[in-house]
Amino acid sequence: MKIKCIKAYDIRGELGTELNEEIAYRVGRAYGDLYQPKTIAVGCDIRLSSESLKQATIKGLNDAGVDVLDLGMTGTEEVYFAAFHLDVQGGIEITASHNPMNYNGMKLVRENARPISIETGLKDIQRIAENGDFKTPTKTGKTTSYNIVPEYVDHLMSYIDITQLQPLKLLVNAGNGAAGHVIDEIEKRFKQNNVPVTFIKINHEADGNFPNGIPNPILLENQGVTRDAVLAHQADLGIAWDGDFDRCFLFDETGQFIEGYYIVGLLAAAFLTKSSQEKIVHDPRLVWNTLDVVSQYDGSVAVQSKSGHAFIKDIMRQENAIYGGEMSAHHYFRDFGYCDSGMIPWLLVIDLLSKKQTSLSTLVNGMIAKYPCSGEINFKVEDSQKTIQQVLNHFKDQSPILDHTDGISADFGDWRFNIRSSNTEPLLRLNIEIKQNEDHHKLQNAIDLLSDLIQAKTY
Repeated sequence: MKIKCIKAYDIRGELGTELNEEIAYRVGRAYGDLYQPKTIAVGCDIRLSSESLKQATIKGLNDAGVDVLDLGMTGTEEVYFAAFHLDVQGGIEITASHNPMNYNGMKLVRENARPISIETGLKDIQRIAENGDFKTPTKTGKTTSYNIVPEYVDHLMSYIDITQLQPLKLLVNAGNGAAGHVIDEIEKRFKQNNVPVTFIKINHEADGNFPNGIPNPILLENQGVTRDAVLAHQADLGIAWDGDFDRCFLFDETGQFIEGYYIVGLLAAAFLTKSSQEKIVHDPRLVWNTLDVVSQYDGSVAVQSKSGHAFIKDIMRQENAIYGGEMSAHHYFRDFGYCDSGMIPWLLVIDLLSKKQTSLSTLVNGMIAKYPCSGEINFKVEDSQKTIQQVLNHFKDQSPILDHTDGISADFGDWRFNIRSSNTEPLLRLNIEIKQNEDHHKLQNAIDLLSDLIQAKTY
């Protein structure tokens, strides 16, 4: 059997043609054969196909002799948390995050929530699953249901001082994904402790039919619902999540969507305010604001990493970094097993708003004005490498400083861009930023110039 849904960082494919219950079974069986864990934690998102794929994966694990803790319906980070918090040797989440309805997938980790990528095990899992020549175990594993939510929310609460939280009204949009049950538990904890934070919930109930569309708030066309609700309810903050809530997206009190890039700077500041002698990891797509924030704290160091969770997590472990952030709204935390979380960021932000007694717009507008950026622009092109070379040839006479950490970054002193091939989709991704300049058209001119050079239709 040929398995085509193994990607660089995870497993993801079209249902029926690329991913089905037999493949899920084989992946579970291969995971068990390769690593031979005693117990692993397994969960799934709310997609209509996720429960059956989870049960097939669990059967594969059990048949390999592995005991399973079935966490039920979870976000990806609940599986990550279980993998480093409980006495288990790994975890699997069944999820396709923000992919279309006819897709699903799997995210796999080893002990202590260490990621499994194509370079660190997925290729071996693929080989074993395709061959189907499985080992004969000495026993069949058992499956036990386990509710991770209480312990997980206990951990989330450790990032903030709930006694200091000021009155806040939060507009939360779960997008009918998996985030709602965690918000409900946090709300319960706040009420028990008389915390003056109010939650206004929209699209809150988990529903695999996604009646309001696939939850992917990074898309411009999906942001209006949260923005309008923030304004209608006069909320202090808007928060929206993708399907498996490993990413959260923030809107200020004016309804403005805040690019993930500036949230990286905000969270870096939140950690460095408490302890300046720390390292912050960032990706190369947009960097100047993060470098500026980190430089303000004596003894702190900014460390650049290639984009992608496997790379960020490895660098954070090597450097013992307290926090790592990507402008794509993935945020990683040392105390969270170096994993990404879509819950910790907004908790840190409301903690910061309370301590500084200010608004989110006040915290980020200075950053936005100082280092305006394009946000990520995606292009469909026939040959990514050829296109990138054509762009570089155009600027050759300007002698930009080039960095090859991830794709190509070109620094011209007062503006820079990063252009790279997507690791997960057939797209070319472009990010541009400038330093504050009297020429208010400078950013748009750069966007127009590079768009023309790429000669592709934006996607």
